[in-house]
Amino acid sequence: SPHVPLTPSVIDVANIHTWSEIGVIFLLFALGLEFSFKKLVKVGGTAVIAACTIIFCMILVGIFVGWSFGWQRMDCLYLGGMMAISYTTIIYKAFYDYGMMQKLYEGILILEDILAIVLMVMLSTMAVSQNFEGSEMVYSIAKLLFFLILWFVVGIYIIPTFLKRSRKWMANETLLIVSLALCFGMVVVAAKVGFSAAFGAFIMGSILAETVEA
Repeated sequence: SPHVPLTPSVIDVANIHTWSEIGVIFLLFALGLEFSFKKLVKVGGTAVIAACTIIFCMILVGIFVGWSFGWQRMDCLYLGGMMAISYTTIIYKAFYDYGMMQKLYEGILILEDILAIVLMVMLSTMAVSQNFEGSEMVYSIAKLLFFLILWFVVGIYIIPTFLKRSRKWMANETLLIVSLALCFGMVVVAAKVGFSAAFGAFIMGSILAETVEA
């Protein structure tokens, strides 16, 4: 609904969309609490090679399939991009539920998300101009690097220090409220920078995962 006439019609579509976004934010925040920088560093080299190989191969498969159907070049590239971007939320949750989550899998999934942002920027730029604009690419990659540096600095220094010094004033309920406030704060920052709200929620979850209160 509202696209299926046999079911009661949804009138306030925007409200439903808002609640679905909030649900994804909470899911990614909870998954972020299971992640840490240390895990990513330990599998860094292997995860980078694996993530790049997966994305490159899936793009080639998508281009070949599109070419087989006689599609235009841009359609083939977009199909390859869609196949290369795995929906991390679903995969992460499935691995966790079945007890298959390992450090290498976590690193690969997170790096795939980061590479997916760069890939989406490249494809959108190419669709508009039919070529890669260097200035637009550099600006988008710079935004991503800034956000990741912010993630690292905040995660290592600011938030753990803040929670440590304010621990004596925080009950469990207060800590929960403060954590949710931090989560939505990072969501706002991510949205302003141009990334997804879910990406910001995951980053804040992973920051809190490094604290004693995790």
